[in-house]
Amino acid sequence: MAPELKRSVTTPLLFLFILGDILGAGVYVLVGKVAGLAGGAVWAPLLAALALAMLTAGSYVELATKYPRAGGSAHYAQRAFGPFAAFVVGFCMLAAGVVSVAALALGFAGDYLGQFVTLPVVLVAAVFLAALALLNARGVKESLRANMIATLVEVGGLLLVIVLGVVVIARGDADPGRLAQLGTAEHGPLSAMLVGAVLAYYSFVGFETSVNVAEETVDPRRSYPRALFGALAFAGVVHLTVASVAAMVVPTDVLADSSGPLLEVVRAAGGVPTWVFGLVALVAVANGALLTGIMSSRLAYGMAKDGLLPAVLGRVLPVRRTPWVAIAVTTVMSLLLALTGDVASLASTLVLLLLVVFLAVNIAVLVLRRDEVDHEHFRVPAVIPVLGVGSCVLLASQVEAEVWVRGLLILAVGLVLSVGAALRRRRHS
Repeated sequence: MAPELKRSVTTPLLFLFILGDILGAGVYVLVGKVAGLAGGAVWAPLLAALALAMLTAGSYVELATKYPRAGGSAHYAQRAFGPFAAFVVGFCMLAAGVVSVAALALGFAGDYLGQFVTLPVVLVAAVFLAALALLNARGVKESLRANMIATLVEVGGLLLVIVLGVVVIARGDADPGRLAQLGTAEHGPLSAMLVGAVLAYYSFVGFETSVNVAEETVDPRRSYPRALFGALAFAGVVHLTVASVAAMVVPTDVLADSSGPLLEVVRAAGGVPTWVFGLVALVAVANGALLTGIMSSRLAYGMAKDGLLPAVLGRVLPVRRTPWVAIAVTTVMSLLLALTGDVASLASTLVLLLLVVFLAVNIAVLVLRRDEVDHEHFRVPAVIPVLGVGSCVLLASQVEAEVWVRGLLILAVGLVLSVGAALRRRRHS
């Protein structure tokens, strides 16, 4: 019998896994972008995005505790809709994960690292991805221990921003009135909140990656509700506080034009070297790439176990019991994308791809209510996945046309590959 994944993820490790993924690179760069869309009242789209994310998180908790399998979203779609839908959902998640790791590799090799050393981007990206793959292959527990340290660094950096912002506010150099300024010249108040919520939503995704380590979690039924809802709530408080402090301390136009908006808070406060935040940002980017790499490899492994991808991706190291082939393949795919794209083009379709996945997951909860299992699991009220479906449709309606074009092209590739997978199954049946 082939070795299975080792159950070694405890509730604290799972909490930090999710928190580290949510408090990744996004919070360090998106505050300014949200301010550019919504105005100084950045808290409004962030709060709306958090509420919408909580709906889909509820669906994930029910399914993760009901079916603790590494395939995550693809496995849920397999049970609810069959192999065709499962392949499309899994492909969207896998594509989003691989693209995200590629973008983060380029981000790591860019301006933040440039504050310390100048090296060829290709070399840095290749070494960076290889190091992440080795850590991933060594074991999920070792990877999550590294995430625990990185998450503490990330949270420490954000708390420092809050403290420095409070110092600026206390000495009278801030403008709390900006928090009431919802809307811009391009968007009225309601439009600004909705458009800003799409971008702010990216700040709260990441919780979906955790279901791919359900098979390695010691007690999924108890761990997932506590870890996922707790991490989202904690991240929400941190995001809202950081964003509000930044909006009060830094003029909205300066915040919107900055590629490092939190550095503007550090500069306004004084007394702390700005290179410190360069280091913190590198840790945040590396941690986000590690967690997304874990998700991608486990998803590929789970899809292989379900017969949706070649069986070779389901091979596990005998001693480490980690999916080494899936890790190697997803790493190579990320490297190829990093060599042929840029951060902006790689990141632009992530939210849309995830909305497709979230839509399927919310519907799957309702479909699978008829499927009884022989163990206790978390259960959300039926209205939650219904509202989750509505949230996905609402956010998708605010996505720009060019993003839709790229997203539909990726979905078309997934559909073609799904037909190939169906043909392979038919030949072997």
